[in-house]
Amino acid sequence: MRTFKETFASYTWDSIQQKIYASTLDDVKRVLQKDRHQLEDFLVLLSPAAESALEHMAQLAQSITQRRFGKTIQMYAPLYLSNECQNICTYCGFSMDNKIKRKTLSDTEIMMEAMALKAMGLQHVLLVSGEANKTVGVDYFLNAIRLLKPHFSQISIEVQPLEQHEYELIQQAGVHTVLVYQETYHQDVYRAYHPKGKKSNFDYRLDTPDRIGKAGIHKIGLGVLLGLEDWRTDSFFNAMHINYLQKQYWRTKYSVSFPRLRPAEGIIEPNFVMEDRHLLQLICAYRIWNPDLEISISTRESEHFRNHIIPIGVTTMSAASKTNPGGYAVDPQSLEQFEISDERSMETVIDLIKKVGYDPIMKDWDVAYSGLDKAKV
Repeated sequence: MRTFKETFASYTWDSIQQKIYASTLDDVKRVLQKDRHQLEDFLVLLSPAAESALEHMAQLAQSITQRRFGKTIQMYAPLYLSNECQNICTYCGFSMDNKIKRKTLSDTEIMMEAMALKAMGLQHVLLVSGEANKTVGVDYFLNAIRLLKPHFSQISIEVQPLEQHEYELIQQAGVHTVLVYQETYHQDVYRAYHPKGKKSNFDYRLDTPDRIGKAGIHKIGLGVLLGLEDWRTDSFFNAMHINYLQKQYWRTKYSVSFPRLRPAEGIIEPNFVMEDRHLLQLICAYRIWNPDLEISISTRESEHFRNHIIPIGVTTMSAASKTNPGGYAVDPQSLEQFEISDERSMETVIDLIKKVGYDPIMKDWDVAYSGLDKAKV
């Protein structure tokens, strides 16, 4: 089987963009009549022509989601371990060239943050850090996982790309999901957004999901940073990546997230502004194309949008998020990676989910299912 790098190299940004924008309403109607969809159908559903069929797409997405996942929403919150970073990224508050106070949580501070999340009833925590291998590397993550494992049923991680053997250590320690975002698949401009640091290596990042898959991680989360480049074209390449991974690592589950560029210390303005109706179209397109895909929506989005997207296609939501290390209990005033939009409490969001007839799920995974409870850190 071809590697993803080879598959990716057989397409060009401009040719895909041209196909998306050339799709017609007749193409959209034809795709919506199909029972099963291919990647080429996803391309059509991303098109401007599909905007006029958005209500139909939303109804179809809702039906597919309820058949596959029921009326449930999994809940989680991020725990930021560190804002130290050795990359310069023009859109990120943690960028190395930003003059902010750097902080990495100690063992005691990690547990203070963890207990604050446990007090909200959470059983699923997402560990996040800047990309600083020298100070926040695999040994640091393994220690954090060892501390947190007795207190959470599900641990996900979103950190710098690692080597395959490092992902194997993370998996054996009890991590359930690894999230990694390509940010943009527009290779020509990728370096402009990432002028310095390991992250500037486009190919190394592109190969990261393969290393995660080979390490046997239970679930891989992908996405692009919406706002850097044309969201329709970037999203096609992201779906193409998921499509490749599902064929290559078919035992693995997959999720997609939709981070929209948000305000932060010293960052650029979005190159492309994505409106709410476009994000709705994108979520519906993913759901119609791929019924098994888990779809996550974060507190980057507004209360209004999150209130209305619950019954349509999402399966996972964060709530009460803090995007700064120590933000829950240790140092609530420290600088955030980016500003969140929905600042409601966990309790308020859970009540909302129940009011619209859905069940908030605080725990849907147990390490006993995979034998990870026998693993030693």
